[in-house]
Amino acid sequence: MANVINGQDFIKNVKEGKGLAVVDFFATWCGPCNMLGPVFAEIAEEKKDDAYFAKVDIDQSMELAQEFSVNTVPTVIFFKDGVEVKREVGFIPKEKIDFLLNSIK
Repeated sequence: MANVINGQDFIKNVKEGKGLAVVDFFATWCGPCNMLGPVFAEIAEEKKDDAYFAKVDIDQSMELAQEFSVNTVPTVIFFKDGVEVKREVGFIPKEKIDFLLNSIK
C-alpha cells in the first residue's frame, strides 16, 4: 500500500531516494482520484520490491504540488534517482502503470 506522505518524507524517500519512485498527487474531493486510489494501492502492493510508491494530498502539501506544477489531479509522477522521468495526468489503468514502470527501469 502507498502511504500518504508530506514534504519531509518526500525529500527523504523520493528526492534523495535511489531507484524508482511513483507518486500519486491527489485530492480527497476528486472523483478520478478516488477511482485511481484502489488501482494505485493494488499495483503498489504488487510492485513494492520494484519501486517506492507514495501519495501526496495536494490540499495538505500545496508546496509539493506547486513545486512540481501539479495543476490537475490525479497526476502520477515517476521518478528515477530523485529526478522526474515521466508524468501522467488523469485516471491510469493498472496495466499502463505497470508498463510505464517497466519502461523506465
